[in-house]
Amino acid sequence: MKRNAMYPGTFDPITNGHHDLVRRAASIFDRVVVAIAANPNKTPMFPLEARVDMARRVLHDLPNVEVVGYSGLTVVFARENGLSVVMRGLRAVSDFEFEFQLANMSRHLDRDIETVFLTPQEQFTFISSTLVREIAVLGGNVAEFVHPIVEAELKKQRRV
Repeated sequence: MKRNAMYPGTFDPITNGHHDLVRRAASIFDRVVVAIAANPNKTPMFPLEARVDMARRVLHDLPNVEVVGYSGLTVVFARENGLSVVMRGLRAVSDFEFEFQLANMSRHLDRDIETVFLTPQEQFTFISSTLVREIAVLGGNVAEFVHPIVEAELKKQRRV
């Protein structure tokens, strides 16, 4: 039986923590779809197309990983794309309550889709896209938190 998973998020931008989770998920699942959400409730630094492009370039060497943009309910996207597992990352205990609620709501909306949680390696537990964006906007060095492709895109944004 094939196990196909999705890793949804806004990835604004994709960080080394995300990268770590995707690589590890790619070794567990037959196919991993990194599903980048348009999310109208947030105001991302990068438009959806740019976030998808960055993630594709960062993850290009993983043959069973696909990066796509989407809008709407995650469980609907999963169902329509034959994805039976939604993978979520937990950096700290503080993430758990929200992620637990999200998993239960997803299960309520579609009982056939399971949610699994992965934790990042210790060196990535404090990295968040929000913090990376803030450091980059204020002129700080983000090289140890993101792939060089993302670092270059963040520097371009600062000049705009």
